[in-house]
Amino acid sequence: MTQRSSDTKARLLESIKPHVPFDGWSEASLRAAAEDAGISRSLVKAACPRGAVDLALAYHEEGDAAMLARLEAAELDQMRFRDKVAAAVRFRLEVVEDKELVRRGVTLFALPHHAMDGARAIWDTCDKIWDALGDTSDDVNWYTKRATLSGVYSSTVLYWLGDESEGHARTWAFLDRRIEDVMRIENVKAKARENRLVSGLMAGPLSVFSKIRKPAPGRTGGLPGRWTR
Repeated sequence: MTQRSSDTKARLLESIKPHVPFDGWSEASLRAAAEDAGISRSLVKAACPRGAVDLALAYHEEGDAAMLARLEAAELDQMRFRDKVAAAVRFRLEVVEDKELVRRGVTLFALPHHAMDGARAIWDTCDKIWDALGDTSDDVNWYTKRATLSGVYSSTVLYWLGDESEGHARTWAFLDRRIEDVMRIENVKAKARENRLVSGLMAGPLSVFSKIRKPAPGRTGGLPGRWTR
């Protein structure tokens, strides 16, 4: 994308936000945004070839960037790692200026032809969280960490959308429970590895999983996947 298209997309994103609560991330909202910003149809097409879905994804990326800025500024050194993960998810939700923009995004990405876009956006958010917290894994753990956090993040977002408690206290309690569930699973996995019988039964599958590596730098398109020989 050229700098001009990037600037146009940024202007459209700001202009579409007031329309999304009423018309969703739709072509109607995109047309209204273009009219408000005084942007021609040809420039809109160049900046957003897929239409409003491009702006919905740009909005999600904008939230990720704001979350990373909060993570960088936060003092997390003395926190348990599980609490750092919880803080990152909480930061991601707290940077949202209007729940309705997210609610409308959930509706959009629930459509079959946009489901992969939604899944990739969530995966990217969780990947950024793990990277920001210093994850250096490059084997199957790279995938399991992000897949597990994607489940935690997705369920927390849905809970948060319906939460009207003061300061979203119920959401943060829900998030803590989900992370606690994940930690229990990790403990069970650790005990299974220590059990000779179980580890013996799992030797075959584990040898296959051991060949999985994180994607090569710069890989784009679809969910990541790479195997060693």
